[in-house]
Amino acid sequence: MNNQVILEGLRHQQGYSDQMVHIEHIPARDAECGALDKPLPEPLQTTLNKKGFADFYRHQAEAINIARGGKNVIVATSSASGKSMCYNVTVMDALLEEPRSRAMYLFPTKALAQDQLTALNRLFGHLLEKESFATFDGDTPHGERAEIRKTARLILTNPDMLHLGIMPNHRAWSSYLRHVKFIVVDEAHNYRGVFGSHVALVLRRLRRLCRLYGGNPQFILSTATIANPGEHAEALTGLPFEVVNRDGSPHGGKDFVFWNPPLIDEAKSTRRSANSEATNLFTYLIEKRIRTLAFTRTRRLTELIYMYSKKKLAEVAPDLENRIKPYRAGYLAEERRKIEQQLFGGDLWGVVATNALELGIDSG
Repeated sequence: MNNQVILEGLRHQQGYSDQMVHIEHIPARDAECGALDKPLPEPLQTTLNKKGFADFYRHQAEAINIARGGKNVIVATSSASGKSMCYNVTVMDALLEEPRSRAMYLFPTKALAQDQLTALNRLFGHLLEKESFATFDGDTPHGERAEIRKTARLILTNPDMLHLGIMPNHRAWSSYLRHVKFIVVDEAHNYRGVFGSHVALVLRRLRRLCRLYGGNPQFILSTATIANPGEHAEALTGLPFEVVNRDGSPHGGKDFVFWNPPLIDEAKSTRRSANSEATNLFTYLIEKRIRTLAFTRTRRLTELIYMYSKKKLAEVAPDLENRIKPYRAGYLAEERRKIEQQLFGGDLWGVVATNALELGIDSG
C-alpha cells in the first residue's frame, strides 16, 4: 500500500486531530558499487554469485579491502545498508584461507545473535563444518558449551557473556584466543556512557588475554550513522581505526512522520496518552494488513499495548487477533525464537517489542 494512501486514511480516522505535525520525505537512492583489491577464494565467490551478491556496494568493498589489508575498520552507514556483509565476507575469507583461524562476533542482544547465526548458516553453512558457527550466551545449554568451545570457529556472543562466561575461564579458551583473527563488534553505537565504559574495559581485557596466548586480533565495528565513528571506535577498543562512512547502498523512498498526541486540556497542557495513540496506530496498520513493529521503552508497556491492541482487533478484525505478539526480555529462549521465526516467516502481521528485538534486526 502506498504511504500517501496510509497517511490519508489516518487523517480520516475517528479521533484524528492533526496529530501528524510534520512529515519528512526521504527520496529514493540508487546503488553505488565498488571493487575488491584482490579476488576472494573461489568457493566463497561462487557462493556469493549464487546468492545474488556478485557486486559489492561502495562501502562494503572499501571496508573489506581495509580489513583484508590488516587494519581495524568501523563501518558507519544507514540501516539495511548491508553492513553485516562487510565483516561476514572478511571473516569467511580468513576462515577458508587459514584452517586454524577463529573469529568472535559481539552483539548487544541474543535476538540479534540468533538472527545473524541464521543468516550465516543460510549463506555460508555449506562452506565449513556444520559445527563451525555457534551462539554462546546465557541461553546456551551448559552441556553444549564445552563442545562449542572446542569445535566452533566463529562464536556469536555478547559483552555480558564474554565478561562472565568466557574470560574468567580463559585457560579453557586459550586455543581459541590464540587463533582468533577477527573480533566483530556490531551495533557499536549502543556502547556509550557508563555502559560503554564497562564494555571498553572488557574489550581491553580481551585484547590482553589474546596477547597472553599469542593472539593479535583485528577489530571490525559496525554502527548506525553517528557523528564521530572513528573517535568512538578508538575510545571503545584503544586501537586506531579506519572509518568507512560513504554509504553506497540503494533504498526506496521513506516517510518519517512526527505524531504528537492531541491536547485534551489546554489549560493544563495535558495530552492524550501516547500509549493509546500507539495502540490506535498499531491496530489501524494491522487492520490494513501492513506489517508493523511497535517499539516501547519497558517490558510492562510492551504487554499493555499488546493487550490493548489484541482487544481492539478482536472487535474490528477478529481474524487478525492472533496475528500479533509481544516480544521482550524475560521470555524463555524457546519463546523468543518462536516469535522471531513467526515474524520473519510472515505468520505475524505485527509485533510489540522492547529494544530486545530492535537492535540490528533485518526488519525488511
